[in-house]
Amino acid sequence: MASTSDIRNGLCIKFNHDIYKIIEFLHVKPGKGPAFVRTKLRSLTNGKVLDNTFSAGHKIDVVRVETQTYQFLYPEGNDFHFMNIESFEQITLNKNILDSPDLLKEGTNVMVQINTETDLPLSVDMPASIILEVTYTEPGLKGNTATNATKPATVETGATINVPLFINEGDKIKIDTTSSSYMERVKE
Repeated sequence: MASTSDIRNGLCIKFNHDIYKIIEFLHVKPGKGPAFVRTKLRSLTNGKVLDNTFSAGHKIDVVRVETQTYQFLYPEGNDFHFMNIESFEQITLNKNILDSPDLLKEGTNVMVQINTETDLPLSVDMPASIILEVTYTEPGLKGNTATNATKPATVETGATINVPLFINEGDKIKIDTTSSSYMERVKE
């Protein structure tokens, strides 16, 4: 058993007869009344997001997890296939467990958290950023760098990202996987 002072992003806990992963948290100490922790939890079984407030000192049941590196192989409907890079064991995970499945490129290494009690995969942590090639966007015009205007661009995985006006088809761009937003153009 742990308490609310042990809460951190990525922690997996048992709550309401389900296993949840903490996405965001905020310790609040109001001027009047007891302290509390606001959390945003994602169910690891169905992917639903839940807002919950724990009072300070509340006991939480932490799930012991082990992190292993897996390589993304291919998607098949709502299932995504991964391979352990050490044992070559393959697993299939539902699309709901993934944070941003539309940014996964075949061959990308991800960190999979596995419940040590049941040996079942709980969640997938994407790399902080990923480099993808733009497959379609409206043509850019010379001199369109001064404004903050953006346009939609489709990348090689099929995801649509808002990019600056100077980005063209064939450009490689770096994308933040947590917010699915454009970071920078990558020079080759």
